[in-house]
Parts: sequence; C-alpha cells; structure tokens
Amino acid sequence: MAASCCPSHGRFCLILLLAGAAAVVSSGSGAAALGDGGSSDVKLHVDSSCLTPQEHKHGAATGTRMPIVHQHGPCSPLTDKHGKPPSDEEILAADQRRVDYIHRRVSETTGQARPKRAAPPVQLQPAPLASSAASANLPASSGDALGTGNYVVTIGLGTPEERLTVVFDTGSDTTWVQCQPCVTSCYRQKEPLFTPANSSTYANISCSSSYCSDLDVRGCSGGHCLYRVRYGDGSETVGFYAQDTLTLASDAVKEFRFGCGEQNRGLFGQAAGLMGLGRGKTSLTAQAYGKYSGVFSYCLPATPSGTGFLDLGPGGAPAAANARRTPMLTDKGPTFYYVGLTGIKVDGRALSIPDSVFSAAGAILDSGTVITRLPPKAYAPLRSAFAKAMADLGYKKAAGTSFLDTCYDLTGVQGKALPAVSLAFQGDATLDVDASGILYMVDMSRACLGFAPNNDDTDVAIVGNMQQKTYGVVHDLGKKLVSFAPGAC
Repeated sequence: MAASCCPSHGRFCLILLLAGAAAVVSSGSGAAALGDGGSSDVKLHVDSSCLTPQEHKHGAATGTRMPIVHQHGPCSPLTDKHGKPPSDEEILAADQRRVDYIHRRVSETTGQARPKRAAPPVQLQPAPLASSAASANLPASSGDALGTGNYVVTIGLGTPEERLTVVFDTGSDTTWVQCQPCVTSCYRQKEPLFTPANSSTYANISCSSSYCSDLDVRGCSGGHCLYRVRYGDGSETVGFYAQDTLTLASDAVKEFRFGCGEQNRGLFGQAAGLMGLGRGKTSLTAQAYGKYSGVFSYCLPATPSGTGFLDLGPGGAPAAANARRTPMLTDKGPTFYYVGLTGIKVDGRALSIPDSVFSAAGAILDSGTVITRLPPKAYAPLRSAFAKAMADLGYKKAAGTSFLDTCYDLTGVQGKALPAVSLAFQGDATLDVDASGILYMVDMSRACLGFAPNNDDTDVAIVGNMQQKTYGVVHDLGKKLVSFAPGAC
C-alpha cells in the first residue's frame, strides 16, 4: 500500500495499518517503517521475507556478501520461538550502558580519562584437555571493544568450517567465539560451540608473537597467548588468542586471528560471539586490509523482519552514483569511526546550532548503538523543532520512556505527515533519515523521537544504527571516507 509524499517541506506521509501494527512495532529497532530512501512514493514496510544476499536489489552477490538480520527478528538464526525477546526497558538500558562505555573509552584516549572502577583479575582454571588454558591471571583493565549490538551475521570458522552466528560490531576490534572446552563457564548459545580440535587449520598464537602484543589485554599460559575483552555492562570473554580460516560467504581469510573463548559470561543473547570491524590492529578490517583494501559496507534493514547485508572489499560497495561521502577522521583515536557532523535539518530547515557544538564533541558512526546521541545544545533545538512540527500536524503527545522524552500516541493515525529529519556532515554529505529511523516504536500508543541528549556537550555524538537503516554505509580506510548510499536494502 502506498501514499504520495506530502509536497510541503519534504515530509513523509505516515500510513499506519492497525492490522499490521505488530510488523512495525519492534524491540530494539522499531519504528513507523516508511520509505525506501528517496522515492517519491513512500511505502509502508509491513513485512519482508528473509532474502538471500543474491536477492537484494543492488546487484548480484559478491564473494563476501552475507545477510545481516536483527538478532531478535524472525529471520535471525538465533530466534527462539519459545523465547522472549528483551523488553524496550532492557534494550534502552543496555543502549545507555554502551553509550556510557563509548564515552569513557573516548575520554581515556583523548587524555581526559574519567575514574575507572577497579576489577579483580580473571583466572582461567586448569582443564582436562591439553589444549585448555592452564591457571593464568590476566590484567583487570578493560579492552578496546565494548558491548554488543543488535545485528548478526553468519560466518564459517575452521577446516572443515563450522557455521557460527555472531554479533556484527563496528565499535569493537577483536573477533571472538565461544570454544570447547569451556573451562569454567560459557553462556547458552543457539549453535554448537566451536571445537578447535576438529579444525586442521587451528593454531594458538605464541606469547612471543607480535600478534599477541596487538591485544590491549593479554596474558600467557604454557607459551600460548591469552586474551580478555571486558564490556561496559560487565560481560566478558577470556581464552586463547588463536588463528584459523575464516569463511565469509564464499570467500576465505586464512590465518585469521580471533579469541577462542573458554570463559565467557554476559548479555550476548544466543550469539556464538562477536565480529569486530573497528579500526584497531586485531579487527577483521585491519587483518584483511591487503585482501579487501580496508573497505567494508553494510545495510541495516528497515524492520526486524527484513534482511540487510554485510560486504567486504570495494567490489561490494553500493553504487557510487548516489553515494554521499564524508571524510573519515582517523586522527581522533583508535577503534571508532569518527566523522564530522555539522548540522541537523527538520523538514528541510537547518536548525540554529553553533558550529562549535559539533566540533567540540566530535561524532562517531556505530553499528551497535541504537539511539543517536547528540550534544544537549544540538538535541534541544531538534526536540523543539520536531515537537512543533508534530503539534502542527495534530499528533497527540504521550509519556516518555527511559531517556526518550518526545513521544506520541499513534493509535488510529492514518495518512498523516511525519516531519523529515536530516543529518549533515563534512563534505556536504547528508543522511536523510529513513522514516523507519525517525520514531522508536514502543507500541502504537507510544512512538518516540529516536534521538537523545548526551550528559554533557563535550561527550562525543554517536550516530546510531536506527538512523542508518536502509542506507548502504561504506567505510573505506584506504581513502579515509565514509559514504551513505540511500535505498541500499
């Protein structure tokens, strides 16, 4: 079902079918799901089949193209029909913990470290198999990586390969999976644990190897390198730093270094582990730079029932014709993808925000943060302009939830306009937020503006995954560019 776009101010026309409400009310990435990234006709995404990468509209699959799905959506290999997805309160609380940790990590790398809570060292206990870690202590400091995101991809690991579904995260460096044997504990995952003993290409990394030195937190046991990654919510993984063949769709990365976790705990859902696509030395991006030229692209689907993609290498990037490019600011710090956010528009009108507000805070793109965070001096005019536009359109206000304070009751709403929101970046790049990324839907009676303020104007802004949906987002480390291609999935 389609509706014409409202001609004034570039607004979206909002069509909400009560019969299909469940399709557009979704934990963690819910929104009134409209638009296809620039069409003159705006369509409601009521449902989407679980497509293979070859079936996406941007050409045939390449050697590395893998489907991206929401980990709690019907297309996810991790979906448990008898399980209960996290509540909105849990999702938003986890999102805030991730944001707090990003801010702490950024402040540490810029020399303005905030006080850190001391943590006891982690110990790996002896296990009966020779491949297991002997008793060894690791430092208590946290690693570069941080909490889990909302989207997952399926990879192959080992020879013969074992298929594993892992969280996809541009805000982390070290890739890791749970491994047999679990010395003390492993959290429950949907698929069988990776078994190193079954792989003819598996090998532990030596303590004397320079690769071991690449880790932010490392230890040694029996001459073998140990790793530890600790996340902002207290989740962590500890085990051997190892190498094996990584399979991405039909392509292979040999001697890929990853964490083989034998002591793991935390809030990872039922994923087998995490794929780190940050800028650090241990990331997939850095390790496979010679093979893929430091380029990867992804598209996050408009709804949890849709399918996006992850692709490595310049051949898989969305077509350049409609891509909007902005410089990647690589001198700001490790791991994260910094960009120059310069302004915000509502209904095509630039908000009155001093340039110093964005330049002082800086901004990063993050696949694992849900809600975009802005400096308070940028959020306040956005909230005011959006609220005025919604009031002019006759929307009824609703109570806020968690840190989302600008909410509306959409019960019975049909055929109304929705104010357009755009983010402007250096290089004249613009991200016209897809309608699926404007409102976070708790339910039909509470749809909230999908932006929130940071605690302080000096905290880095974060462009979250909700506002990136339906765009082909290309990261090119070689050219130091980030590109946004609308309507990629």
